[in-house]
Amino acid sequence: MSATASAGPLRLRVPATSANLGPGFDTLALALAMYLEIEAETAERDGIEATGRNADLCGEVDGNLILATYRTLMEREGRTPLPLQMRMKNGIPLGMGCGSSAAARVAGVALAAHFGTMGWSRTRIFEEAARLEGHPDNAASCVLGGFTVSGETAEKFVASRIAPSEEWCAVMAIPPEPLATSASRGVLPLEYTRADAVRNLQCVALLTAGFAQGDEALVRAGMRDWLHQPYRARVCPLLPLLLPLAEHPLVMGVALSGAGPSVLLMCQKKFADEVCGMVRQRAGESTEIAITGLDSDGCEASSYEIPLW
Repeated sequence: MSATASAGPLRLRVPATSANLGPGFDTLALALAMYLEIEAETAERDGIEATGRNADLCGEVDGNLILATYRTLMEREGRTPLPLQMRMKNGIPLGMGCGSSAAARVAGVALAAHFGTMGWSRTRIFEEAARLEGHPDNAASCVLGGFTVSGETAEKFVASRIAPSEEWCAVMAIPPEPLATSASRGVLPLEYTRADAVRNLQCVALLTAGFAQGDEALVRAGMRDWLHQPYRARVCPLLPLLLPLAEHPLVMGVALSGAGPSVLLMCQKKFADEVCGMVRQRAGESTEIAITGLDSDGCEASSYEIPLW
């Protein structure tokens, strides 16, 4: 294994993401203005100073997904994984369907690309993170920002980004207890009817057109699902409570965020406080409600003042 060339400190800002958005199972995602922020530099031993959400878990070195991803890629590329000292501020809820694992993997890939002096492009960062995730949706919007459409060809993962309207935001309803993605996937059926598959395809097309054109009516028509939400409702109790709000004129759409258990409501920024009030009435005091903007930039990395891409 070869020695690693010297690389200076790295700063990262990695956004949360909400995948599926109703019909786009493992295909659509949206970057949210909640961030994992990291400053990293080489050190004598690995160490993490963590603040923010779930700081106790984020600060653990053993089993840390960011460090594990970094080491795996460094070793795969024939580099020596130098120990890192990281200062981390986490704004992404863990285990809540907000793309925390994708953010961690994207951060780990970016760290390896930098400290391994690999010269990887943003596209390569996405491809590596998607490969580690096993599906491209969260990784795409995490790296590229905005609303993303992604998929896998016979040779590689591919993605395309659409900039969302600056007038739109998301209201997130976050329950007190997390849910493992494996548990949420475990309730899904192995087969679907042709009618349900066709309805979902129609909604994916409408929703994508809605984001591309900034058309609220198309977004409202497209944020419906027959493939996963009806089945996940029994393990994500906020969904049946909040899904009726999709019919309210101030709400553009309601969807399970990723595999849950959080729920995302799309609306105009000027109506966000009113939508929060409606969510509070239905969800109860134990549910955290957060208004978040839509991130358009994706993962940002700099070596102090020098951009990496």
